[in-house]
Amino acid sequence: MKFIIDAQLPQKFAILLGEKGFDAIHTSELPNKNATTDSEINELSLKENRIVITKDSDFYNRYLVKSEPFKLIIVSTGNISNKDLLVLIEKNLENILDQISHNYIVEITNSSLITIL
Repeated sequence: MKFIIDAQLPQKFAILLGEKGFDAIHTSELPNKNATTDSEINELSLKENRIVITKDSDFYNRYLVKSEPFKLIIVSTGNISNKDLLVLIEKNLENILDQISHNYIVEITNSSLITIL
């Protein structure tokens, strides 16, 4: 699986996925860095079959209208430290990966995974 992690999420998220053997890039690694537009992220996602991981609900709305990006993981944890977020992700990574392999949108909350599509 290949991922692109949006600017609101820590770069350590991409590092964690890379350490687990996945192809993961953070927007800070792109030419426009964290100023990369949602359209550019969508285009890269579709071109390279990358799953977008974001907190930005605009991606969800765009998926409902245009079926893009390729696939989407929405992080809806509210105010949570980056350290706690990474612990939550790592603890549930196997389930997250299983859900996104069978679905197009998965939402991560503090207490559950929600398969949307």
